[in-house]
Amino acid sequence: MAAELIDGKAIAQAVRGELAREVADWTAAGHSAPGLATVLVGDDAASAIYVGGKQKASAEVGITGFDHRLPQDAEHAEVEALLRELNDDERVSGILLQLPTPPQVDGAALTELIAPEKDVDGLTPVSTGLLVKGRPGLRPCTPAGAMELLRRHDVALEGAEAVVVGRSDLVGKPVGALLLAANATVTTCHSRTRDLAGVCRRADVLVAAAGVPELVRGDWVKEGAVVIDVGINRTDAGLVGDVEFAAARARARLITPVPGGVGPMTIAMLLRNTLEAARLQDAAAATR
Repeated sequence: MAAELIDGKAIAQAVRGELAREVADWTAAGHSAPGLATVLVGDDAASAIYVGGKQKASAEVGITGFDHRLPQDAEHAEVEALLRELNDDERVSGILLQLPTPPQVDGAALTELIAPEKDVDGLTPVSTGLLVKGRPGLRPCTPAGAMELLRRHDVALEGAEAVVVGRSDLVGKPVGALLLAANATVTTCHSRTRDLAGVCRRADVLVAAAGVPELVRGDWVKEGAVVIDVGINRTDAGLVGDVEFAAARARARLITPVPGGVGPMTIAMLLRNTLEAARLQDAAAATR
């Protein structure tokens, strides 16, 4: 029997609806609307579309947008100065530097300059440390989105064996930490893992985030497992994930499609982080 599809589009829309009501309640209580500042350096068409989508989604839930676009030849120091200004701007709850940046701009170094309380991408060293320590903070959007999909489907994580294929700072490492925080037993796999197929076959929850088209074969999936496919790869046959979808669906209990699974959750969780950042900053200000 084919696995039930996890509809990321529908869940993301539900999250956005909930956020719109929460933002309305927040402002009705006398707070300023949360503000999201996006910074795009260069003229990459895909990045421009993605940033535009983030700003549009922000407006739909009542978040104020601050859209900063710098030219392709902008210097590193210019971007750094802008980020420092945004760190000090009380109207801005969250800051997102769109990656990748042009070669003369060190995107990784600049990301580390973002104030942790405004790090809505959850990628600064401080945010990473808070995640690993299990302390409150802003979590990376795509891993948080994957966890929200599991939560909305009542997937029991406590005591479950979870396998994460991929160890990137963006997805693999943080989703492993989030699963561990949910009391799953977590194995992280990578290019040097011995018997990758055998490790995957043990998983009650299998998260594929390696960026390799259909790396995880269908017969690597345990009968009745939950499969979260984070990959999105362009091939001659169209968009495919990191999992051999049709064969995996025949064995799994729940599975995310590509596209339409984890992808739509990323912006939804970015919006949630922006509201959470506003709340954290308000609480910090109240204690000063």
